Amino acid sequence: MPSILTNIASLAARLLLALIFIVAGWGKLQDPAGTAGYMGTVGLPAFLVWPTILLELGGGILILIGFQTRIVALLLAGFCVLSGALFHNNFADQMQAINFLKNLAIAGGFLSLVVHGAGGWSLDNRKSGED
Repeated sequence: MPSILTNIASLAARLLLALIFIVAGWGKLQDPAGTAGYMGTVGLPAFLVWPTILLELGGGILILIGFQTRIVALLLAGFCVLSGALFHNNFADQMQAINFLKNLAIAGGFLSLVVHGAGGWSLDNRKSGED
């Protein structure tokens, strides 16, 4: 049976990982044309803006509430690595290199969720009946 500190830490981890995606997805939803234009600068087609918004905003919310956590975390880990490689690949620019490493660090956090799950205070946990 997990301790209350374990449950608090698991919830805090999900919140901190989810926050950047909820905010980013919401921002993209406010200006999908601008986002599509930015995505076009690396050769991505404009229609990918909608799956990106869905993954960021929807995935962030699902991580926050702890629903289908392992699957969503795996998708978001892959998204972090891919978007880092596409948008932060100018390693001669220190800020781009740091942003790339940030993406890898976030992917690592998501891989931890893939392995360990959402924790006690999550919808995944309520479904399984565990505490």
